[in-house]
Amino acid sequence: MKILVAVKRVVDYNVKVRVKADNSGVDLANVKMSMNPFCEIAVEEAVRLKEKGVATEIVAVSVGPTAAQEQLRTALALGADRAILVESADELNSLAVAKLLKAVVDKEQPQLVILGKQAIDSDNNQTGQMLAALTGFAQGTFASKVEVAGDQVNVTREIDGGLQTVALKLPAIVTTDLRLNEPRYASLPNIMKAKKKPLDVVTPDALGVSTASTVKTLKVEAPAARSAGVKVKSVAELVEKLKNEAKVI
Repeated sequence: MKILVAVKRVVDYNVKVRVKADNSGVDLANVKMSMNPFCEIAVEEAVRLKEKGVATEIVAVSVGPTAAQEQLRTALALGADRAILVESADELNSLAVAKLLKAVVDKEQPQLVILGKQAIDSDNNQTGQMLAALTGFAQGTFASKVEVAGDQVNVTREIDGGLQTVALKLPAIVTTDLRLNEPRYASLPNIMKAKKKPLDVVTPDALGVSTASTVKTLKVEAPAARSAGVKVKSVAELVEKLKNEAKVI
């Protein structure tokens, strides 16, 4: 079985995000970038399936600038066999990324595609579902457990009422939730080996995909600072403040 894993380059989750002075976007100058945490979970799950003997090859793919090769090398160090970078300096929306991934899927013909359920920068939670629609593959989203049995994959997913298990015929799309696994750290020997693993670079034009977007970002603003809380001495005072100051009742 071949598994395709999508990874995204995002601002490290420990970094406090700053907005540009002209409100045109997020300031990425001299900011630490990392692999999206949900994508790390996706890579880990693919590696575990290979360790179980279920998968024979793991292909990591990313859509982004040249610098995204760093995150692909991280995926290679964690256990992926080879990597593909769809190089684009444009700001791509979820649909454009899904179209590019669909072109890679058509080329690679994987039996299973694993993605993080969302990225911590755009927070859209759309790409996996859009990719499933474009490819016509079955999909299991928010996976907290994945089991491959023959020509199907059983995905346990978290819903409002508890847990739901769906059986998907391969090929299939799976998006990962936080409770699926705990990603490992790359060892130094594997980091060195990753430098020699193949990493192919292609362009959207080479894949025959147009990335023109119908969505335009008009303005980006930091959230308003929250005012300090106050202590009240009685329920009556609380009700009075909720009614006259907060105006929520």
